[in-house]
Amino acid sequence: MRSAVVTVAQQKGGAGKTTLVIQLATALRGLGRSVALVDIDPQGSLTGWMRLREHRQQQAPELRFSMIGGWRLGVELDRLKREAELILVDTPPHTEADAKTAIRSADLVLVPCQPSSLDIWASKATLDHAVKERRKVAMVLNRVPPRGRAIDEARAALADLGAMALEHQIGNRQAFVASVAQGLGVVESEPRSAAADEVRALAQDVAQRLS
Repeated sequence: MRSAVVTVAQQKGGAGKTTLVIQLATALRGLGRSVALVDIDPQGSLTGWMRLREHRQQQAPELRFSMIGGWRLGVELDRLKREAELILVDTPPHTEADAKTAIRSADLVLVPCQPSSLDIWASKATLDHAVKERRKVAMVLNRVPPRGRAIDEARAALADLGAMALEHQIGNRQAFVASVAQGLGVVESEPRSAAADEVRALAQDVAQRLS
């Protein structure tokens, strides 16, 4: 199949971009896809996780990895497309120039967002830039509470914004945090958990949108 690039972008900090990249990458790898990760965020959180994985989890399925400045992203993506079916890019916040380059290079842009009107409204700049670049774009509701009115309010705010969220969402579960601390994804650390089921469903949704 043709290689595809998924850029995870969000101008608002603390939205869970890196966690989403990690969980999606390991779930897609578990579905039998070859996967590469690219970290263009100067904070380097994804790089730290990858180093932990290489040090502690030497038997874990292989994920190709690159940390690179956004201005060199195009060249690096061309190289990785020869090595992996799916490439996930973790971007810096604040819709910086590097993030804009990553959005422009994407086949699909995912915008993680907590289920609150304020967080959804703060996503508008990222959504607008993806639309401007004529990229496929979808919101991913993240850190969703197990009950309450948050989901209905979030969906209403999305409708007001004219945005679309993927059907599957990520709950506010400690299992995600624990897996990252081990250099794993939750499908690897707790494969029979509700958290793993959520991520596998989301990964299948993403794969279908790229097919």
